[in-house]
Amino acid sequence: MATIDYVIVVVYLAALIGVGMYLQYWASQGIDSYFLGDNDIPWWALGASGMASNLDVSGTMIIAALIYALGVQGFYIEIRGGVVLLLAFFMIFMGKWNRRARVMTLAEWMEYRFGTGRQGQAARIFAAVANLAFAIATVTYFAQGGGIFLGEILGMDADLAAVLMILIASTYTIASGLYGVVYTDVFQGFLIFGAILYVIYLVLGHYALPPEFAVSVPMGDGSFQQIETTRQAWTDVVPDWRKEIPGKYGQYSLFGLGILVYLFRSCIDGMSGTGGYIIQRFYAAKDEREAGLLSMFWIVLMSLRWPFVACIAIMGINYGITNEVIANPEKVLPVVILEQMPVGLKGLLVAGLIAAAMSTFDSVVNAGAAYWTRDIYQRFLNPDADERTLVWHSRLSSAAVVVIGMISTYAFTTLNDVWSWLTLSLGAGLLIPQVIRWYWWRFNGYGYAGGVAVGMVLAVIQRIVAPELAEMGQFLAVGSGTFVACIVITYATTPTDPDVLRTFYKETKPFGLWDPVRERVDAIDLDAIRAENRRDILAICIAVPWQLVLFLTTMMVVTRRWMSVTVLASILGVLSVLLYFTWYRHLAVSAETSAKVEAETADLSGR
Repeated sequence: MATIDYVIVVVYLAALIGVGMYLQYWASQGIDSYFLGDNDIPWWALGASGMASNLDVSGTMIIAALIYALGVQGFYIEIRGGVVLLLAFFMIFMGKWNRRARVMTLAEWMEYRFGTGRQGQAARIFAAVANLAFAIATVTYFAQGGGIFLGEILGMDADLAAVLMILIASTYTIASGLYGVVYTDVFQGFLIFGAILYVIYLVLGHYALPPEFAVSVPMGDGSFQQIETTRQAWTDVVPDWRKEIPGKYGQYSLFGLGILVYLFRSCIDGMSGTGGYIIQRFYAAKDEREAGLLSMFWIVLMSLRWPFVACIAIMGINYGITNEVIANPEKVLPVVILEQMPVGLKGLLVAGLIAAAMSTFDSVVNAGAAYWTRDIYQRFLNPDADERTLVWHSRLSSAAVVVIGMISTYAFTTLNDVWSWLTLSLGAGLLIPQVIRWYWWRFNGYGYAGGVAVGMVLAVIQRIVAPELAEMGQFLAVGSGTFVACIVITYATTPTDPDVLRTFYKETKPFGLWDPVRERVDAIDLDAIRAENRRDILAICIAVPWQLVLFLTTMMVVTRRWMSVTVLASILGVLSVLLYFTWYRHLAVSAETSAKVEAETADLSGR
């Protein structure tokens, strides 16, 4: 990079630290400020922060690699996690369900669902440990991807590059809590947005795909193989049932079946309510209406990621025509930036991608630290701790998550390796108990705790014994074992207190297998709950394809397949109208319901 590029990056980093440190005062008021922003952060800021947090460098490198190697259809592989399809579920019902609990963390929610007795405590402690572990693993993923990216860009050792970036991000994250996370993310979002728009403009004006060209795929033994393709095949939006793919990406050869597995996995992820930094945004929302609005805004902003990665892939292909074909798909992003971006704008783009990396990191660390401070230290070790002590524990645990995550980077070899294990092995072990807790009255805290423990153990065993197991195999093996453990342990132990279940059902209003609990709810309340459930089930059947079509539409624009763009845009328009009538116009009712619940349960706010 030229001197001006480095100046842009340095000025950006200095401004970022300044914004974060300026917000330190508000975060120091207590842990409600540190982790929830006092429930006073507007929905648009939370949504913009969520978008910035999802646009991490590691994920962008993986997605760009898949699009580069497999074409537009690489999008369908990222239904496994990169599409963030769970946001559709949060927009329709999962966001308001979680906001109605009025808790700080997913682990604290366990006592809301299972009671404050032994089974609730067991569920809470296991949820806290599991989510801490997942946060550490996510930091590992972030560190590896950020290190590779900055190492390539700055010409330095990847480990050193990762350490420098993490030290900078840690400075404002540890000091300013969620206030710093959200408003630095908003600040970074403007930079990310500008960088994305410029790249789209550059490709539409100066780059086009040739009729025939070569790409490359990893073989699994450290080597790479070139494969020939055509513009028609590369830009085909209709997914194939089977693909002939050599090497490491050969695990995607059963393409149609893989898409169905990824879609199933993402849908149950959305229905589970997830955890980490995503759920933290909804706990921090002002009310359930704003939880819905922030989801919609988050999705719309995320749609810009797909034309961006498609542009990077197109530029990478053009680079291979006049130079050597880029061998490692995971290096397409840094190669394109270094070799094809003009001076000045190269620095802007690098700063934008560093912003994306840091916004992911700060969100994961802040959410992870909450599980130690709120759910382990304050709940079990020192219930009488004052706010000053709790804030210091928040900062110390943030630092611990960073350090342990950095050390764990040596357990993985590639970014896709880390991501697939996170989403389809460890993710499956945590996901199954998360889903069952919402939809089955008989599921108890012991079943949740035991299921999480078994899932984590199975994921670690899979990593040690069968690290080469294909993604679908990881998900099915760990997920099925966890499901069996949940059911067996639940039936072997006592049910949750009926009064706890009744309170949870009346306030949260979930659908599913709740008949014994419904019998204890007044008929008027039950009619309202059923009407809301019917609307939500209909709306989610529209919202999932709406999000998928939105992302595909924006991506297809840069491929210049205008007929495909027209068809997709028409479908998107119809789905948007249907979504308005089934979801958006009912948000005002949701706001009134939220206010009523808040007033009726104000005396329980210390729960």
